Amino acid sequence: MSLKIQMVFGTRPEAIKMAPLARLLRNWPGVELFVCSTGQHREMLRQVLEAFELEVDEDLDLMTQGQTLNGLSQQLLLHLDESYARVRPDMVLVHGDTTTSFIAALAAFHRQIAIGHVEAGLRTGDLRSPWPEEANRSLTGVLADLHFAPTADARDNLLREGRSLASIEVTGNTVIDALLWMRDHQRASQWQPAADSPLAALDPDKRLVLITGHRRENFGKGFEQICQALAELAGRYPQVQFVYPVHLNPQVRGPVHALLDGLSNIHLVAPQDYPNFVWLMDRAHLILTDSGGVQEEAPALGKPVLVLREVTERPAVLEGGTVLLVGTDPVRIVAQTARLLDDAEAYRAMNRVFTPFGDGHASEKIAQRLTRWAQTRTSGSTQ
Repeated sequence: MSLKIQMVFGTRPEAIKMAPLARLLRNWPGVELFVCSTGQHREMLRQVLEAFELEVDEDLDLMTQGQTLNGLSQQLLLHLDESYARVRPDMVLVHGDTTTSFIAALAAFHRQIAIGHVEAGLRTGDLRSPWPEEANRSLTGVLADLHFAPTADARDNLLREGRSLASIEVTGNTVIDALLWMRDHQRASQWQPAADSPLAALDPDKRLVLITGHRRENFGKGFEQICQALAELAGRYPQVQFVYPVHLNPQVRGPVHALLDGLSNIHLVAPQDYPNFVWLMDRAHLILTDSGGVQEEAPALGKPVLVLREVTERPAVLEGGTVLLVGTDPVRIVAQTARLLDDAEAYRAMNRVFTPFGDGHASEKIAQRLTRWAQTRTSGSTQ
């Protein structure tokens, strides 16, 4: 068996979730792996690659300042088509719900290259929320030949959409592979942020609330309301440390710095590399986020999560009672955060490990399925 795989990713979350799989496939029998970065999150992507000691084979470096989604899509389609022509893979592996993933799948489809979709089948049912991620993930699912679903619910979504059971493998999510590897490494080595990091100045005796936000659906009013809530919370809880690694997008940085600069217990820091971010999650008392990945990671660490969105494509996280949707309404954000800071019983109810997204071995399950696909692809089977 010989299988040439081209893995394509461009954002920090994609790289985190694909890194454990890439490391495994580099040494998997019968597999030749070619890793292509589109550079959608340039600096943040580099940090992830360094953390996982992973090198890319090709960097398309396509992101430019102020680039629109259509402009990015145009460049992705052109340059990925050229890359596929050079590399000539048997399969293209993409991840999740980014513009990079959808266009990488479309370009592969146009060249009649098989497509494997990691983290397939998550749905909200509303193409405009999260936007454009819901559409990206759904459209990638239409094109994919193999669907690596993180949960049984995701598998069922795919089946309802007409995907064949033979094309779906429930694997868990590779983000748990990455998270548990990094956490265990840090705990074993008693790892701490570098002395010159702003994280080193945090008081270990004070509670820490971690905030992340980057979703396009929250641009404008949404981020303004989130920041209003954070400002109120900072005033109400002066002994709590609020740590916000601020995304580089100007649509995020603008309102965050305008409304939160100068508040002594709100620490606005640069986007953190993966080791620092895992350390922050492990250290946090609770987490406020609009991130999809953090909704999976934080419960695996036993951290309560308040999701700054109205819907989630990961309903499984809600079933465990450790994640709560609060949207961007300041009143709801303040009320639910205050409840977890003030009510010990309410906090204990959400402060427990819940892992509907796998046991940390998703990458191995994906590799095994790829092996079976390669052994039978000449007959047209996906078994």
